[in-house]
Amino acid sequence: MAHFPGSAALVHEWFTPRSVGGAELVVQQLDALLERPQLAALVDGESARAGSWLAGRSIHTSFIQSLPWGVSHVQQYLPLLPLAIEQLDLSGHPLVLSSSHLVAKGVLTSPDQCHLSYVHTPVRYAWDQMHAYLRQSALARRGLAPVIRWQLHRLRQWDVLSAQRPDALIANSRFTAARIRRYWGRSSTVVHPPVEVERFQWDQPRDAVYLCLCRLVPYKRVDLVVEAFNRTGLPLVVIGDGPERRRLQALARPNVQLLGRLPQPEVNAWLGRCRAYVYAGLEDFGIAPVEAMASGAPVIGLGQGGLLDSVRCISSGCTQPTGLLFPQQSVAALVEALEHFEQNTLWRELPAESLRSWAERFSPQRFRQRMAAVIEQVWSRHQRQLAGRSRPLDSAGLLAENGPSS
Repeated sequence: MAHFPGSAALVHEWFTPRSVGGAELVVQQLDALLERPQLAALVDGESARAGSWLAGRSIHTSFIQSLPWGVSHVQQYLPLLPLAIEQLDLSGHPLVLSSSHLVAKGVLTSPDQCHLSYVHTPVRYAWDQMHAYLRQSALARRGLAPVIRWQLHRLRQWDVLSAQRPDALIANSRFTAARIRRYWGRSSTVVHPPVEVERFQWDQPRDAVYLCLCRLVPYKRVDLVVEAFNRTGLPLVVIGDGPERRRLQALARPNVQLLGRLPQPEVNAWLGRCRAYVYAGLEDFGIAPVEAMASGAPVIGLGQGGLLDSVRCISSGCTQPTGLLFPQQSVAALVEALEHFEQNTLWRELPAESLRSWAERFSPQRFRQRMAAVIEQVWSRHQRQLAGRSRPLDSAGLLAENGPSS
């Protein structure tokens, strides 16, 4: 990135030990691409933690850092987060990148700064998933639904306003790009997030067991997976933890095992030997299905959202298929897909080496290459605009952007 003069700033919502998902991997790769830029976030619980990739780094934070439980429970201050992100001072950094799933895109920059925002998702619970969020909210059930609705209304207004601030938006999938277009009225460039495919072994003997791996939260719809396997009697292992675990345990029949949260080596071993990875959630992209394919496991997943970018359905007749997609988020649709997969022994037509080859398209190296090209394009356009503004007025005193002065 040496051809970008001056220093760069990289903004993320928060750095905490509990945040270790795909968004954090994006930030790590952007940090490497920009050669250790100035980091900024609402809160920082990582730079002082031994063993963290951020240990010893200087991170600009907001006033949320000093509030009670601000670092450990930053989301409890949701009504204050738009205000907080706007207080981060990024002046002096010609290039600003934000990694945003909530408010990071809303940082304030000047016309002389170039701001690109990598968007993981427009705020799900403020837009299309608001009603599902309210049905699951304990506070809403205690009579606070009108207050929550009002707060989400205000958040949507700020969300649209702040989405106009970046010079360019980058979406993590075509589904996210469509949501950006619908809610913010802006176009975006799709760059799929990085997946550490090299961590996984694809050439291991495979068992007849199916695997579901994710956080056990309502929108992941693990309940549909468990119920579908209850009906088929096929063996299923569920790895993960969360508020849904107790309900899922009560729902599961003997052919379904819930193992809770496991160490990463054990998770990798299950991915490397399962017959297929099964997922019923609607994802903006979905890292775990790509990890499954990197492990040589085909994916049986919902044919909506981000999985349409990562999984190639064998029923579509495409070259190099990587799994089977079912059309509706229902138990019946998943049962039909499982029966089709079993009766036609489709795993024999989805060789592990081919799945791994496809997954390598989402490697960190590919991500950095694509991001570098997008950043260079937007930066060059920004530099041309700056050069245009520095040209002197013509003899009639006309302004290039605003027309004749009056």
